[in-house]
Amino acid sequence: MDIAADARLPENHGRRTQRTGVPMLLDLGKAIALVLSILSLYPVLLSAFFVPGARWEDRLAMSLVRIGLAACICFASGVLFALRPRPSLRNLATVTSTLPVQLFFWAMLAMALLFAVSWYLEEYYVPLLWRNQP
Repeated sequence: MDIAADARLPENHGRRTQRTGVPMLLDLGKAIALVLSILSLYPVLLSAFFVPGARWEDRLAMSLVRIGLAACICFASGVLFALRPRPSLRNLATVTSTLPVQLFFWAMLAMALLFAVSWYLEEYYVPLLWRNQP
């Protein structure tokens, strides 16, 4: 019996290394997906605020396409974050509760608030500054 158990040891050992390789690749994919999510939000910020000489209507139109692209990347990253290497019923995560999707929602909320403030300042405060110049 000891010989049969020793003969099965390399086969079981090979399965274990194969199973541990999948979570490592999944974790590496999650890290890459998170970096891509952060990098996809950067052009949205640039097009919404840092276009010199553009009116707020033009900046809004330019950033809408980039918002859609960032949403696709963040939600795809969220699907990757929701995957579990060993599925169990207790640890089910929804896509909207994952880090990249939460990051997207918070970034869009912050950018929408900043955009509204910049619109208000451009429409109502900057004309007062130009009128009082010597």
